[in-house]
Amino acid sequence: MKTKLLDLLAQRYESEEKIVTEIINLEAILNLPKGTEHFVSDLHGEYHAFQHVLRNGAGKVKEKISDIFEDELTEQQINEFATLVYYPEEKLKLIKNSFNRDEDLNKWRQEMIQQMIKLIPYVSSKYTRSKLRKALPEQFVYIIEELLYKTDEYSNKQQYYTKIVQQIITLEQADKLIVGLAYTIQRLVVDHLHVVGDIYDRGPEPDKIMDTLINYHSVDIQWGNHDVLWIGAYAGSKVCLANIIRICARYANLDIIEDVYGINLRPLLNLAEKYYEDNEAFRPKLQKGEELSEYEQLQITKIHQAIAIIQFKLESPIIKRRTNFNMENRLLLEKVDYSSNEITIRGNTYPLENTCFETVDPNEPAKLLEEEIEVIDKLLFSVQHSEKLARHMNFLMKKGSLYLKYNNNLLIHGCVPLDEEGNMAKMEIDNTMFSGRELLDIFEGYVRRAFARPKETDDLATDMIWYLWTGKYSSLFGKGEMTTFERYFIKDKKTHKEVKNPYYDLREKEEICRNILEDFDLNPDLGHIINGHTPVKEIEGENPVKANGKMVVIDGGFSKPYQSTTGISGYTLLFNSFGMQLVAHKKFTSKEDVLENGTDVVSVRRLVDEELERKKVLETNAGEELLQEIKILKSLLEHRYMN
Repeated sequence: MKTKLLDLLAQRYESEEKIVTEIINLEAILNLPKGTEHFVSDLHGEYHAFQHVLRNGAGKVKEKISDIFEDELTEQQINEFATLVYYPEEKLKLIKNSFNRDEDLNKWRQEMIQQMIKLIPYVSSKYTRSKLRKALPEQFVYIIEELLYKTDEYSNKQQYYTKIVQQIITLEQADKLIVGLAYTIQRLVVDHLHVVGDIYDRGPEPDKIMDTLINYHSVDIQWGNHDVLWIGAYAGSKVCLANIIRICARYANLDIIEDVYGINLRPLLNLAEKYYEDNEAFRPKLQKGEELSEYEQLQITKIHQAIAIIQFKLESPIIKRRTNFNMENRLLLEKVDYSSNEITIRGNTYPLENTCFETVDPNEPAKLLEEEIEVIDKLLFSVQHSEKLARHMNFLMKKGSLYLKYNNNLLIHGCVPLDEEGNMAKMEIDNTMFSGRELLDIFEGYVRRAFARPKETDDLATDMIWYLWTGKYSSLFGKGEMTTFERYFIKDKKTHKEVKNPYYDLREKEEICRNILEDFDLNPDLGHIINGHTPVKEIEGENPVKANGKMVVIDGGFSKPYQSTTGISGYTLLFNSFGMQLVAHKKFTSKEDVLENGTDVVSVRRLVDEELERKKVLETNAGEELLQEIKILKSLLEHRYMN
């Protein structure tokens, strides 16, 4: 078998010289500094803020420009240049309108091309020429390489280089070249992007974030609880689908369902119009500046009630058939006294308000009406036949996982469930107890199994995705129970409380974090846990760097509703060959503000971990793969030419 594989590989490297050249190349790459990793989390559909942080490399683009041009350009010119790199097409339109004469515009174009050509070697200094070439705009590779690697020691080629730039302008290719160079700079500043969960939720444009990630040069995703909810809906979970629509209705975001993904909500609206009226508790929550007519709000309010009741009904049979989920206390429709309009929970009786039980049979509270069954079936059919949603969910599965071990760091959205003593909490699945890494591996296996069998709607795999959304030992939920029902119908806020898993208190302790790293076969002396999911309340003095640097929490509030409590507009993390830096981003206003006024997101950096020696590719995941390639190539060399 090994001989056959080596023979196949020999077809690619048909000579001894090619094998030797590749081994030399790979060995050399191992000694380059590691590329910059960029970590983001909890984007929650906030496309424009995410785009800006992505384009400015969490402030790295401007930092590189300042390093090179601080003695040549004013602060305003640096800001203008940085804005051109972030948004080249839009900035070019504004610039062209500001010049009265073509000669002045062409002079500016020439200066920008020269500045970008000067910047690119600096931002690509850690890469091979081959990797740089792949990052260049394809149609201009030859021209750019001539300008990048120009040598004029004997003053023989000055006119040659000048003529190249002049002809680019004369042939009206300068704007295309500037755009291409700008995106090359963006790409080179960040080598790899990690998205530590929750692309989806209440924000208006998760689809655009997904399209951006699909086209990004190097990315991985750790699923968040909202991401898994969408995966579950596509995989056939009707209760996950009901949750998605309910959340979108709650935040007046149904356009994502209907307009973006083409899912027909008309049958649901018809049902809602038939059975429900206005209800204060189900009115959509609007963000500042959002406006809806009274008619639109009323429609959404009715839809919100209809899908919430369907959701509560769909939860019941799952809870009953999966006794190992231990969620019997969530059979709340069955705990309601419909004659007195009260509910008894854990021995306490509470009056209910804002109820909408029009389709609930007190004798069989969890039984769906035929109309409700028809509606949820049609919705699921529509979801599973959305081409755009299929593309996005397949990408989430291809690039995503529940956790990732990368360069000795553990990337995880939610938590590793613990008990009060800090031990790995155990959950029984199929008569076997699982905890820690094994439990997360089991969870992920069920997600992938459900996704592979979308016609199965009530098997264990599909039910397990819902458990990941709401279960006590879910690594994504991380709370004792989800009190959605209580928040709608019970005024007493004590019933609304959702008790967090002990992980969220214990992660402050270095010993706990080191134990978790060891459980995932990572070196606790070198590694970190990089966490999302829970917004860090920096405004109250909470430190996102915990456990003596072993834990870094990077959910700082990309989502606008969280920003009043976090005090910032999101954290991102940078990890380059010199160490880790946590970046706290101030509020992003708009792309238009950046373009017109040269403003930028002010980013405050703090050192997380400084490398004693500059980290090389050899010490990374990529380095491990290269070492394997080198080993195989040496075997091929011995097999073909040294026997």
